[in-house]
Amino acid sequence: MVDDKRSTPQRRSADITRRLAGICGPGFARAAGAADGVAGAPARWVAVPGTVDAVGAVLDVAADEELAVVPRGAGTKIDWGAAPSRVDIVLDTGRLAGIGHWSPGEQTVEVGAGTPLRSVQAVLAQGRHRLAMDAPSTDATIGGVLSADETGPLHHRYGTPGQQVVGMSYVDSAGVPSQAGNRAAAGDPVGGHDLTRLLCGSQGALGVLVSATLRVQPLPASRIWVSGPVRNPSQVQELVGELVATTLAPSAVELDLPAVDVGRLAPRRQRPNPPIGSLVVLLEGDPTDVAERAAWLVDLFDDDAEVTDAPPDWWSRYPFGPEDVALRIDAPAGDLHAALYALRDVVGAPVPVRGAAGLGLVHAALPGSMSPGRVTSVLDAVRRVLLARAGSCVVVSAPPQVRDAVDLWGDLPGLPALRQVKERFDPYRRLAPGRLPGGI
Repeated sequence: MVDDKRSTPQRRSADITRRLAGICGPGFARAAGAADGVAGAPARWVAVPGTVDAVGAVLDVAADEELAVVPRGAGTKIDWGAAPSRVDIVLDTGRLAGIGHWSPGEQTVEVGAGTPLRSVQAVLAQGRHRLAMDAPSTDATIGGVLSADETGPLHHRYGTPGQQVVGMSYVDSAGVPSQAGNRAAAGDPVGGHDLTRLLCGSQGALGVLVSATLRVQPLPASRIWVSGPVRNPSQVQELVGELVATTLAPSAVELDLPAVDVGRLAPRRQRPNPPIGSLVVLLEGDPTDVAERAAWLVDLFDDDAEVTDAPPDWWSRYPFGPEDVALRIDAPAGDLHAALYALRDVVGAPVPVRGAAGLGLVHAALPGSMSPGRVTSVLDAVRRVLLARAGSCVVVSAPPQVRDAVDLWGDLPGLPALRQVKERFDPYRRLAPGRLPGGI
């Protein structure tokens, strides 16, 4: 380490660049550019290590120089959530890619963190298998999907990406390669928690994911999408309630309200009102069984149902764009309609909504031009409705002027426990400081 008292900032910066290049190899360490920022926070260096040991060595440099490190995969969600309090080194996992040995008879596969999800699916499909993951970020890596615990429609039947994990390899904040799997030891500060579940969704703030062993599922013999029109959020509640009460076993139940017309949000009995969106159910399995279940669904929707062997264009896509204020609303499925009505009432204009109606987890898009004060009013209204319903409304992403001014998370009853976890895994706040809920 260069003595700071005798070196200029320029010399120190050059020395750190040389150390990172010595670890990662020529061309794989450089000064950061404007495109390397994280949620608006500028970075100083980019390091692209090619091995697990190199990841540890980069973190050793960070410890020596008291630098903050933010892991990055493909960068598809790098601007989600809060900006880190500082970003010194962006640790790019793109070279930590590859698929371990796998054959169709095996129920798991080991995948490098930098491997694109779609590449894994393409390889598994050759043996008529798949990962039960369909994250909407089409270019996302396995590490990025797990770090955000990013769900798609298959979440309804198979759970979150974190629930597909059998084991994980990661490098801790001290630069030590570590393993996670099953449950933490009883005497550990995180005892009683599934360590893999803590790492998934942590945005790289608890460890740098380098690989994961994931469950593999056979590809279904048949897939059918059954779509029915919906005229208001209350009808969505009724239909989802009827679906849940059956043994239909859908793989996904997705809602799409492309623009909720407030003038048409009338009670279901007012049949003349045209649809404001659609509820689409994915059925998978044996062709004969799937056809029988699809016929039952057509009767349930009872008018204008459509059966197709391909998903609608909006399937597994977010309703928001990069310039929008993106919200994630999470509520018990039976209470989702209340949050949607509250959103309608406070905005007073069409609001695109899409997501897993069967789980009560949807995303909504507000205009990026909406003022921070107006966004706060929307958040307050929706959160008040969800408060007594064990739900939440968080800001996933937003333009900087909104992200920096509003409460992204709302009430966080688990904040003390999360602080303990951060202290346990990253006592020196070296990994993505400020990225976790509550600015932890």
